[in-house]
Amino acid sequence: MTPAPLGRTPTKKMPKIEVFGLKDSQSTRAAVRFFRERRIVVWFVDLHAADPAELRRLRDKLGPAAFVDGGSGATSPAGPVEVGRLRLPLVRYDDDVTAGQDETTWRAWLARRAAR
Repeated sequence: MTPAPLGRTPTKKMPKIEVFGLKDSQSTRAAVRFFRERRIVVWFVDLHAADPAELRRLRDKLGPAAFVDGGSGATSPAGPVEVGRLRLPLVRYDDDVTAGQDETTWRAWLARRAAR
C-alpha cells in the first residue's frame, strides 16, 4: 500500500529532515522512501552540488571514520571531502546526523518528535 502523495510544503508539525546523497544511490533512495512512507517531506541535497563547507560540518559532527565508507584510509580531519568515498546517505535532523542507512536512529528521531 502506498501512502497518499505529499505536498512539497512542510507543516510546522513536520520535522526538518535533510538527506544528503546521490540520485543513483540505492541507499539514498531508501532513506528518502523511509521518510516519505511516514508522510514526512524531506529536503534532498545532491552531494555533487553540495557546498564543501556543509560537507565539512557534517564530517566534523560524525568524525572522519564514521563519515568514510568502510573506514579504509579515512581522510584527515582537515582534508578534502571525496564524495565517492562517503557512507550514504547522510541524514540530518536538528543537530543529529547519521551516515549510512540507520533506520533505528531515524525511528528514534520520529518517536522523540512525536513525544513533544
